[in-house]
Amino acid sequence: MNRLLLLILILFAAPSLCFGDTSNKWRIEVSGGANSDGEMIFSLTPKDSEGISIRVTVKDGTGENRVAKTIRNAFKEQLPKDHYKVEVDDGEDVLVKKKGDAKNFGLTLVSSTVSNTEIEIEKE
Repeated sequence: MNRLLLLILILFAAPSLCFGDTSNKWRIEVSGGANSDGEMIFSLTPKDSEGISIRVTVKDGTGENRVAKTIRNAFKEQLPKDHYKVEVDDGEDVLVKKKGDAKNFGLTLVSSTVSNTEIEIEKE
């Protein structure tokens, strides 16, 4: 019974802990090229809504700027075009912005198996 209660508490608390911080624009900073094939999984969560999982496949040897473009392309393909604008900034950064009446959103990197590439996400 105690395990069930703990699981219920975690399920209710996790969204607010992980996705409580929302903004209309986020910056994904990419540092370092890929030293392995791998996958990054991001979660974009509109305020008071379910999250959207974005999968980004990166090939070994992909340079820093190309990793940013790969992330941009994956976001553009997997997000609703009428809610988000995604662009590369300064070569190695990706900006994700809401459009029009879309809700502010949280953005996190859930996991990455890409060696040597670091991702930092900052609210703009």
